[in-house]
Formats: sequence, structure tokens, C-alpha cells
Amino acid sequence: MINSKFKLIIAALLLSISCTSNKTEEKEVAKDEHAHHDHSAHAGASNSKSPRTAAMANIGSNHVHIDYSAPSVRGREIFGGLVAYDEVWVTGAHSATSISFNEDLEIEGEVLNAGKYALFTIPGKESWTVILNTNYEQHLADDFDEAEDVARFKVPSISLNEAEEQLKFEVISKGDGEGEIVFKWANKSFVLKIRMA
Repeated sequence: MINSKFKLIIAALLLSISCTSNKTEEKEVAKDEHAHHDHSAHAGASNSKSPRTAAMANIGSNHVHIDYSAPSVRGREIFGGLVAYDEVWVTGAHSATSISFNEDLEIEGEVLNAGKYALFTIPGKESWTVILNTNYEQHLADDFDEAEDVARFKVPSISLNEAEEQLKFEVISKGDGEGEIVFKWANKSFVLKIRMA
């Protein structure tokens, strides 16, 4: 009888220690992931092939934030293969890529109202069309409707000397209320000039 009670107490004690240890490990892993992805608003699931991530910066007093899925090349032909030329693309994977800014923002010379927009593109061999659209809550470009476009910008297609394995957006402050949005993936890139309105 005493032996059974003793075994029960030992089992409960071991279970308690095990649970506490797991919580500590989970906190350490979460802390490490945050430190590793300090440029991201939130890290995607570690087993996702296209994790959700974000790029952001202040352009003057205007906070510019891009939320997107970041697929990897993984040996595939991307442009002209996985991503067709001259067709609307979600510019990422899964849910639409979105851009938001808390004050009016000038993009490529056009002033846009503060708010949140979907960011689609039409990749081309020589140039890209970058589209801001009001429907930012959609899967891929399944529900894309040109009538919901707010603005379109045509920018040069830039060939990269060094391939970018994982799709990447950057919001870069250049000072004096000016900056750039830079897209890179595989062997292609484009840049949008932005400034405070």
C-alpha cells in the first residue's frame, strides 16, 4: 500500500517536471524564432513551404507594412514556369499579399489614401504591372476583379545577378520621407518609389 502511494507521488512529480520543462523549451523556441525573424511581424509555421511574413518601415511618420507568403524556388523554374508571364499573380502564395499605410502615401508619383490594399502583379519579361486592389481578403487571384483596382504602376523588370531563394519584400526608408518597396524572387526584382504625400 505504501509502495503504491509512493509510486503515484513519484509519477505525479515526474509529470509535473516534464510539463514545466516543455513550457520552458517552448518559450525558448518562440524567443529564438522571434529573434531570427526580427524583420517579420509574425513568423510562419516552421514546416510551411510558404510561411507568412511581413516587411515594414516608417517612411517619415507613415508606417508602411506588407504582409505576404514567402515561397521558395526549390529548384523550380519560377517566371515563365510556375508563375506565368502576362497574367495576374498574387505575388506570393495562398492569401493575397497586402500593403497598408496609416497616412496617405505617394507611390510612383500617384497619391493613395491611407488604408489596406491587396498587392497583385502582372510579371512581364521587360516590365511588371503592380496593382493595388481593394479586395485584400482573397485566396490567390481567384476572386481578382479589375473593377476593384485602385491603382496600377508599370515598373522595369530587374534581372538579379544572384538568385533570391525565398520570395522577399523590403520596405526601405531613404530618409526625408522617401523610400522604396523592393520585391525579389528567383532571378527577378522590381522597385516602387514611395514618399510621404
